[in-house]
Amino acid sequence: MGKKLIIQEKIYTYHIDFVGHVNNIVYIQWLENARVKLLEAIDLPVTDLTGKHGIFPVLSKTAIRYRKPFFLDDAVTIETWVSKINNASVELDFSFKNQRGELCTTSRQTCLFVDHKTMKPLRLTKNFSTAFEKYLVPE
Repeated sequence: MGKKLIIQEKIYTYHIDFVGHVNNIVYIQWLENARVKLLEAIDLPVTDLTGKHGIFPVLSKTAIRYRKPFFLDDAVTIETWVSKINNASVELDFSFKNQRGELCTTSRQTCLFVDHKTMKPLRLTKNFSTAFEKYLVPE
């Protein structure tokens, strides 16, 4: 069984919206950061995917469930993991916790891999699937 990647994010004043909590768009940025760090952790950085392998990772779905807001003085811990490996995509799950360990937000993204020349889905090779298994925590 795989493990979860854990990262920390800071909250800056420009993340705060007029209601006084972190704006929803910031979560999309945090998801991007966590996803890129996960790819780096499995030795498939985005620059290698696109440059060496000719593969574009494309998001085909993002779902976010907001449970509790984050505020300026909160700490943000993001856990991310692979919940499912498909033929040409992976499903990634994310949990966002505050400094008290309270679950504030959950998210799931489907990342589709496409050939940069044809722009069609590309079946994951065994090496790629094996790389993702390092962080595979099935549902």
